[in-house]
Amino acid sequence: MYQDQKDQMLQSQIDQAAGRSIAFLHSLAGVDGQPEGVMRISTELDLGRWPGMLLPGSYNGIMALDLLGGLADWPEDRRKALCHWFLRQRQSDGIFQIPGIDPSETFKKPDPVETKLYMDYHVTNYSLGAIEALCPDEVPVLDFLDEMLDPLRLKAWLSDRDLRDPWQEGNNIVNLASFLLLKLKHDPDARDAVEAAIKILFDWHERLQEPATGFWGVGQALGGTPLLHAMAGSMHNYHLWYALDRPLPYQHRAVDYVLGLKPDWHSACIDVDTVDLLIHAQQASGYRKDEVDQWLRLKLEAILEQQKPDGGFADTNHSIWRQDGWIGGYFDWPGVSTSFATWFRWIAIAMIDDHLWPGRRPWRFRSMIGIGYRKAPNNG
Repeated sequence: MYQDQKDQMLQSQIDQAAGRSIAFLHSLAGVDGQPEGVMRISTELDLGRWPGMLLPGSYNGIMALDLLGGLADWPEDRRKALCHWFLRQRQSDGIFQIPGIDPSETFKKPDPVETKLYMDYHVTNYSLGAIEALCPDEVPVLDFLDEMLDPLRLKAWLSDRDLRDPWQEGNNIVNLASFLLLKLKHDPDARDAVEAAIKILFDWHERLQEPATGFWGVGQALGGTPLLHAMAGSMHNYHLWYALDRPLPYQHRAVDYVLGLKPDWHSACIDVDTVDLLIHAQQASGYRKDEVDQWLRLKLEAILEQQKPDGGFADTNHSIWRQDGWIGGYFDWPGVSTSFATWFRWIAIAMIDDHLWPGRRPWRFRSMIGIGYRKAPNNG
């Protein structure tokens, strides 16, 4: 009975917190001269200085609203107007970029071409996610993907992945895989080429996965940060297995690692990565179910406790947040609510809620792999 009462309290907290976050996201909208639903990344955004941050502010905010059910009553004309706003940010080859970024102010790798590819893939995956939420019948332009359908080009690209930074490469892999799956869905003529590319991806992963952990990454045996980042990156790679309904090797080892972490408040990325990993593992096998459920309850409590008075969530309370890769650009101070962190926090909350109390709320998870994706329990 005690657990039932505690669960009811947690459910009530979630529902109240959801209302506050929907109100917070609405407070980021109402940008002069822009369609309804265009959002700032935070209330601190200086639009005169950083107008390009409306794109990530909006794609994060729209996917958060969609997850929470906040788009359910949007009329078709409002959806289409915002969808067309997103599409105006798209280049002819299908890539989305944040306007106004000076390449000299960006860094993910010493090679500027690699940095650009990382950022382009990231922004494109999330922009397409927002468009899918608004206009699910919109067919994506994926011409930029053609070079990766050349087996020699793809193998060369994979050989350059630097697993000393598996988190970064996990993002690269899941973004590419997401585009391949979209191509498979929307372009039947490319099926053979896409399936060949996916096979190359699986072969590469199978050669390099560490059996002791289930992760990819150099230096895992050192533990600490290298192992944590290997987990965070590998969680992204795992999505390709989930989406194609393939058994994931060494999944139990990955669960063992996460259960060894404290279920306390961490960065928005690490929190959603650990939750995603455990939820999908439970769905696959139910391994260590009671321990996983208890860990997830504690993580849920830790996240809910950190909701800000404005209804949003921050990335962390101790370090600034930057748009990924834009090292010389916009940032938010520690503890500031952003549409980015609010969306990521709600993915973790929603996954836990949907696992512990299936069907309690009509959560709307992304169907595209990457952050926000959850494999549907019944239909894959």
